Amino acid sequence: MLHDTYASWADTSSRRSLINVDPSTLKPNAVVAQDGSGGFNTIMEAVNTAPKRSAEPFIILIKAGIYKEYVTIPRGIENVVFLGEGPTKTKITGNKNFVDGTATFHSATVAVNGDGFMAKGIGFENTAGPEKHQAVALRVSADMSIFHDCMMEGYQDTLYTHSYRQFYRQCTISGTIDFIFGNAAAVFQDCKVIVRKPLSYQSAMITAQGRKDQHSVGGLVFDGCTITADPEFMDENPMPKSFLGRPWKEFSRTVVMQSFIDKNIDPEGWGPWVGTFAQDTCYYAEFNNKGPGADPSQRVKWKGARQISQQEAAAFAPGTFIQGDTWIKTSNVPYDAGLMKA
Repeated sequence: MLHDTYASWADTSSRRSLINVDPSTLKPNAVVAQDGSGGFNTIMEAVNTAPKRSAEPFIILIKAGIYKEYVTIPRGIENVVFLGEGPTKTKITGNKNFVDGTATFHSATVAVNGDGFMAKGIGFENTAGPEKHQAVALRVSADMSIFHDCMMEGYQDTLYTHSYRQFYRQCTISGTIDFIFGNAAAVFQDCKVIVRKPLSYQSAMITAQGRKDQHSVGGLVFDGCTITADPEFMDENPMPKSFLGRPWKEFSRTVVMQSFIDKNIDPEGWGPWVGTFAQDTCYYAEFNNKGPGADPSQRVKWKGARQISQQEAAAFAPGTFIQGDTWIKTSNVPYDAGLMKA
């Protein structure tokens, strides 16, 4: 199933080891603070001082504040670490969107292109609103990217898992339509996925995975997560429909396992893209989920949708699916190489 496509992407032998330490005792390479107490007032100013292709972590401590700026980690600027003071305290926010003339790829408030990026305690936000359609809060196009204790908040297309290997732990992602999408090989452990109220004529779709080739290694994997909706959504009568995902591309692949699925998720589980497109060729799998939205007997009867065994599910654990032992383990972020304990 999996191909050794990643071998040429990065030399994991030089992967940095970041110790989980109290920010107050850390000696960062750069400090960003809006009150002038750091060396930089904006995040991008600090990023611009990072060396190219460094094997050592370049740690940027971002003090509490709402940073209204667009941040890009360029390709070749590697092993950058954003360390915030908590995802509701250190927040990077923007509002670029498709309706106002910005293409989806370029609408991201934060765009990560440099390999080995890590963020902890950061909020990423796009405030454009549901009527502005595609509006990305965070786009990740970098190999060996790690997000721990972060929030990604938006509406349509919140988190663009664009490409390469990515790992998310104890993060919260919220949105309305296709709000976790792209063709990275991305694993989410112990994360919270929150559906927000869409426009009146819309159904909410959590994922839109973009695998075009059946031999591609891309896929979205959720293990030990909570899938729910915000109170405004839950209180609607009737409640709008929401689904685990829909097949954006022909071989779309999404796996939800050992997760709590709340009542907001439609019993059918998965929704259509257009007509019957990709319903035979997608790979939509579930294993050992629980909660009022997890009943396997009610799921769509597509050829591509299925319940899988523990052995099949194990292939999607991060140690196997994204070779996590070679790069996640050294970060000291909480990490289960195999299936999380149910």
